[in-house]
Amino acid sequence: MKKKIGLLVMLIALMAIISGCSQVHQPITPESKGIWNQYFVYPLSWLITFFADVSGQDYGLAIVIVTLIIRSALLPLMIKQTKSTKAMQALQPEMVKLREKYASKDQATQQKLQQEMMQLYQTHGVNPLAGCLPIFIQMPILIAFYHAIMRTTAIAEHSFLWFDLGEKDPYYILPIIAGITTFIQQKLAMVGSAGQNPQMAMMLWLMPIMILVFAINFPAALSLYWVVGNIFSIAQTYFIKGPEIKAATGKAGGANK
Repeated sequence: MKKKIGLLVMLIALMAIISGCSQVHQPITPESKGIWNQYFVYPLSWLITFFADVSGQDYGLAIVIVTLIIRSALLPLMIKQTKSTKAMQALQPEMVKLREKYASKDQATQQKLQQEMMQLYQTHGVNPLAGCLPIFIQMPILIAFYHAIMRTTAIAEHSFLWFDLGEKDPYYILPIIAGITTFIQQKLAMVGSAGQNPQMAMMLWLMPIMILVFAINFPAALSLYWVVGNIFSIAQTYFIKGPEIKAATGKAGGANK
């Protein structure tokens, strides 16, 4: 089931990205047509513009503010996802026993396994799909925000700190920070996981490298969004998993003595 859910999530992400690729270089305006533009991208573009007007045409600050607003709004979903993940991890020993008990691959045995699994979930009040719901809700919002940044014409006409928002960071400072913070965020997110499979270990290094490469080649406005979002995610993860992170840090410190 996990593999099917993961595949479904990846397919939806791919479809969402592909559906927007043809429009990513088209400016977003109130006249932009389509559900995606009218109800997802333009409202976020309007929000960025609103905070830019309030802050004296500081579009960099506006991106920071809107990023924090979006991440804060999604925080309850992330907490719910974390709790669901922990509940599923707590059931892992029981699930392993059931799989060993019904190891046969014949259809009748597998059906019995599924029934026992569902009974286990119901007994402990765990919904195996609950952890996926936040992903489905977050995905279109975050992709729409990416489009809003890329397609709001005024953003490219302004600067923030040492860089022009519409150009690449000339000193590669933002891309490097984006890569490092992505690594830290993922490392913290893995704390407390029941074992680390090869896929998780690979993603721990692959994602920061991908973000670094993208940030080097994309406008600095997008890198700014990634950096602010990552820093918020790091703080968010520490807030949710603070005791686990402290315990893991303590163990690591003790092992090094």
